[in-house]
Amino acid sequence: MNNISIFGTSSDAGKSTITFVIAKILQDLGVNVAPFKAQNVSNNAYVCDDGSEIAVAQYFQAQVLGVPTSYHLNPVLLKSGRGSNASVIVEGQVLASKDVLTYYKDLDLLKPAVDRCFSYLDERYDCLVCEGAGSPVELNLMDKDLSNIYIATKYNTKIILVADIEKGGVFASIYGVYNLLPKELQKNVIGVIVNKFRGDLSLFDEGIKIIENDFKIPVLGVLPYIPFNLGFEDSQSLKNYAQNSKDSVIRVGVISYPYMSNYNDFEPLIADSNINLEFIENNISLDKFDLIILPGSKLVIKDLQWLKSNGLFKRVKEYEKTILGLCGGYEMMFNSLDDKFALENSIACVEEGFGFIDETIVFEKDKVLKKATYNIFECEIEGFEIHHGVSKKHQISYETENIKGTFIHAIFDNDNIRTKLFKAINSEYKEFDFKAYKKKTIDSFISNMKERLDVNKILENINE
Repeated sequence: MNNISIFGTSSDAGKSTITFVIAKILQDLGVNVAPFKAQNVSNNAYVCDDGSEIAVAQYFQAQVLGVPTSYHLNPVLLKSGRGSNASVIVEGQVLASKDVLTYYKDLDLLKPAVDRCFSYLDERYDCLVCEGAGSPVELNLMDKDLSNIYIATKYNTKIILVADIEKGGVFASIYGVYNLLPKELQKNVIGVIVNKFRGDLSLFDEGIKIIENDFKIPVLGVLPYIPFNLGFEDSQSLKNYAQNSKDSVIRVGVISYPYMSNYNDFEPLIADSNINLEFIENNISLDKFDLIILPGSKLVIKDLQWLKSNGLFKRVKEYEKTILGLCGGYEMMFNSLDDKFALENSIACVEEGFGFIDETIVFEKDKVLKKATYNIFECEIEGFEIHHGVSKKHQISYETENIKGTFIHAIFDNDNIRTKLFKAINSEYKEFDFKAYKKKTIDSFISNMKERLDVNKILENINE
């Protein structure tokens, strides 16, 4: 059985979504399938079942499919760092912090890791659905492209193009990408999916004829734009969320600093109609909010300095209602932050924190990566840790009446902890079953997409 590559004709075309949709459709038809992305660039990561770290998109795809999570699904992950540096995570563990130019020069050193992981999955599954990255035909970078050209060429994958019609220029992007692909890959293109169409789909009937008759590329489906508030991969997708908050009883403000990470912590709050959630990027009054959240951060010291420079630090410090810190935001709540190895800043330093917790956070070189069941805020939850900061006194969490913080991510996935926290803020808060919501949303989304995809054509090509 052939493996599949999902190529976008542009960035943010919907590759991550189409990957899990096609994979789930195939799985429901009896195909043993797994997601794969050779290299991802994201500050949004999860800790896997094996204690390794991968990008949230591949973790979410695996969750949808119910397959075990491990570093094999995403062997190379880049997280933005100081200046032009990036944190390079290979096979689930931090390898180094490298300048982007140095990273590209050393790219051949990463191919064995990609090959090991691909082969590991290929031996265990009938079909791998391999998500590409950005556009596959950035001509100046094609020889440095692990996720698109390298995988498709070495493993002779079948290729599905995904085009975002919402951006405009959909015909040029389809024609251009197809014709700029190496000739040996053009023959492996099954067809194109036109994604994110708003309005009556029949309005694109003539467009289908143009693509199929003039471009000679089969159209596998035209998919409608349906808001999907799950599996946010980056800050851009996060900011495109749709929320039904007309009946909300609690206003939550999330401080959106430049290096904010682990956006998925907020998916349950976006889904919960009790909550009106707002991301705060500017120095505004916080008085209208019932709860302020300091989220995770890829560069805690840098983001703390940003808060001080724009005046939000003072606003948060003077805020008299409930404040919740998550991971990096939790670290900011301490008296001081000792970055002795310059992990969170360009130089080693000790930075003043909010002073809500009387202790110093120390950033150690070894990153804590852990997935477990925890007891925090008098609730038992499943979550994960992913941090360099260490507290001797408050290793997992801290709680007073108005100040709460924890290293644990994914706490809002737990209905009990949400209910306890928000009922204390407003007794009118109603319980919300996030697990049921998540399943219903995923099932409905995939069903809608399946109706509009040429599944038989995809099956024919992978069974060749």
